[in-house]
Amino acid sequence: MRNEAWTHYYLVNGRVLTPHRMIAPGGLAIKDGRIHEVFSMKDCQIPEGANIIDVRNSLIIPGIIDLHLHGGGGADLMDGSAASIRKIAQTHAQGGSTGILPATLTNSLEDIKKALDTFSSEQEKTVDGARLLGVHLEGPYFSYEQRGAQDPRYLKNPDPEEYLELLERYPFIKRVSAAPELPGALDLGRELRKRNILASIGHTDAVYDEVVAAVEAGYSHITHLYSGMSGVRRVNCYRVAGAIEAGLLLDELTVEVIADGKHLPGSLLKLIYKCKGAERIALCSDALSAAGMPEGNYFLGSDESGQEIVVEDGVAWLPDRSAFAGSVVTGTQLLKTMVELAEVPLSEAVKMATITPARILNVDDSLGSLDPGKYADITVLRDDFTVVYTIVGGKIVYSS
Repeated sequence: MRNEAWTHYYLVNGRVLTPHRMIAPGGLAIKDGRIHEVFSMKDCQIPEGANIIDVRNSLIIPGIIDLHLHGGGGADLMDGSAASIRKIAQTHAQGGSTGILPATLTNSLEDIKKALDTFSSEQEKTVDGARLLGVHLEGPYFSYEQRGAQDPRYLKNPDPEEYLELLERYPFIKRVSAAPELPGALDLGRELRKRNILASIGHTDAVYDEVVAAVEAGYSHITHLYSGMSGVRRVNCYRVAGAIEAGLLLDELTVEVIADGKHLPGSLLKLIYKCKGAERIALCSDALSAAGMPEGNYFLGSDESGQEIVVEDGVAWLPDRSAFAGSVVTGTQLLKTMVELAEVPLSEAVKMATITPARILNVDDSLGSLDPGKYADITVLRDDFTVVYTIVGGKIVYSS
């Protein structure tokens, strides 16, 4: 079903998950790209001849916001091509995501600029896919010891001349991940806070006190908690907490988890939920180009300068199988993992995939919940978490 010509229509006979309750049977009125009304079917008065989509008891939730991914459908942001950006947006819309924040990788400054230049020309164009919320600069300011799949050839300390140029030239950079223990990283955090850009702690070997200093400098988020991250260690025989424990303990920090059912077992997902709660956890895919593709050999980054990866058993690996390289899931699969593996209530899982990431990215005034006046970014799904419709700005961009 396509609704390009509809400026006013109704979703009816669904189970509507609002910030306050489930309305079943219920529906939404969508007008001029925004949510106009949320209603119970018992009380609604739909005009005769109105445009109606009957979702047949499907679940209607706010559009899923994925604040950390690299690609999908065989494409990667680092390809530096308009076609790749469109393919990523379409692939994640098929998975139920309505808003995405694609990430760069640790690479040469030349290749990072190429990717950002291309994104700059594509961001405002109409795309039949997920809304492009900006870019996440992931790297190159990372710890060598916790680099994971980040290319070690390009790791470096934060360079003010370099990052100030990027932040000035590309105002759509909405998030930067860095290891706060590196020389210059605290100054980077202060600069990001001044510009209202999300400063995130990632690929870090920091100890607890270094994370506290980072929070004081402006860092407020943890990149893929547990992945590429220090934990408890011994220093002169004494145990010292790491970035993982700091992320769990400090209320000032929000965290994200790769909820693919591979990176973290159910026990750790339960622990994170118990420590942080749905208001401080964002679900993310960290999806690579192989998301939505068959298993096999792919690249992390562009085919020209990226690293080889292997997709087996539903996850991406480095070729030597020494570490995961990222995930291959999208959208509603994140909800499925949290509900079935972590045994989190559906309403709480939805918060972690919608309003919490919206709040972390400072877009919750217009996205993240089914409130009248917000953009009509909506995910409609079945009980088995398969997608029925993905709606962005009132337009159906995917229909099963």
